[in-house]
Amino acid sequence: MTKTIVLGVGNPILQDDGVGLHVLEALRERLTNPKVTLETAMTGGMNLLDLIRGYEKVILIDAVKQMGSHPGEVKRFMLTDLPTVHSCNPHDVSLSEALQLAEQLKEPQLPSSIILIGITVDNTYEFGEHLSSTVASAVPKAVNLVLEELKNT
Repeated sequence: MTKTIVLGVGNPILQDDGVGLHVLEALRERLTNPKVTLETAMTGGMNLLDLIRGYEKVILIDAVKQMGSHPGEVKRFMLTDLPTVHSCNPHDVSLSEALQLAEQLKEPQLPSSIILIGITVDNTYEFGEHLSSTVASAVPKAVNLVLEELKNT
């Protein structure tokens, strides 16, 4: 079996930006495979690189903003499908940039597969601990998509 980590990414106090954390918590109730690591991350870039080192497969769950999409849509991406994956810290780099740097430095133990389960959002800048109703209704669909992805590991 492939060594896999599922990372729920987001900020728990910026409303819909925390959707990845909500999906991960819902996964904890349904996933019983002890060979899959479930973690939350409230960071990006180089810090995420530290979390995924040593895993063969990574499933990131995060809020995404995409032109032409409506809030609450759930999509599967390869990390290379996205033009940018921003870090939440202006002093850091994106995960894509961190991976490129690690490859150039011949960093051992990089994942061979990174998949993003993205939930499209609008509101990631207003304070609040609860998801909008539109984004909250997408959580079960995102959970099911992650569980399907884990069947292939």
